[in-house]
Amino acid sequence: MYMSPGQDMSSMSNDRNNMSMMMHNSFYWGKDAIVLFPRWPENNVGMYILALIFVFFLAMAVEVLSNQPLLKPGTSPLVGGLIQAGVRLFRIGFVYMVMLAVMSFNAGIFIAAVVGHTLGFFVAKFRALSIANRKDKGSSSILNNV
Repeated sequence: MYMSPGQDMSSMSNDRNNMSMMMHNSFYWGKDAIVLFPRWPENNVGMYILALIFVFFLAMAVEVLSNQPLLKPGTSPLVGGLIQAGVRLFRIGFVYMVMLAVMSFNAGIFIAAVVGHTLGFFVAKFRALSIANRKDKGSSSILNNV
């Protein structure tokens, strides 16, 4: 911790005590969370709702990115590897951001993350199943015409 000139050790320990009072060690309800950045949402209901929405969409993006096939058959191995590495870079970054948000121990943030992961998984699997069913219908209609 940086000590400015003229600052004594007692004021440093008071700063540390004030910081520990802001951190929660168990789940709690309320808008007084610190999510990802200092002073955000800063006891503001509108900013707290924005934080909930942000965590929800972040968790949803994690699931969509981890459950979607991104490459078409015949893609160059180099290009395919670069695309997959880029997607993984963003996905892992999002995963860690969701983890840090949940570590605020705010129950609303936790619920937003869980619901976002769940809905993202549903969207990704729904899309994959609809594509698979479309391919099956296309191949069965070809067989019926023979």
